[in-house]
Amino acid sequence: MEHKVGICDCDVIHSDVVEMVKKGMPQDEQLYDLADFFKVFGDSTRIKILWALDSADMCVCDLAVLLNMTKSAISHQLKTLRQDKLVKYRKEGKTAIYSLQDEHVKNILEIGLEHISER
Repeated sequence: MEHKVGICDCDVIHSDVVEMVKKGMPQDEQLYDLADFFKVFGDSTRIKILWALDSADMCVCDLAVLLNMTKSAISHQLKTLRQDKLVKYRKEGKTAIYSLQDEHVKNILEIGLEHISER
């Protein structure tokens, strides 16, 4: 009989473990929202923008020069990041200055980089 790796062929269900985990699981809607949240991090341009804003507050023009992209492309990505509450902006005259929404965003970036650096 061939044993397949990763297949559980036990007959006993560990009901105490299943029940404990079930009680701690967030609602499905929260998990769907969490999955959508992490999709935003699935774009390297958005990651570059977030990383830049972790270093300094910047306007669209500065981000465009830094990342060698058009202002339109940067604005499009910033809109997505604003909708997901990852960045915010303040007005200085006619200029919008962008920054990270809060420390959580900084922490997510740093923990993610730390995790991939361990590979």
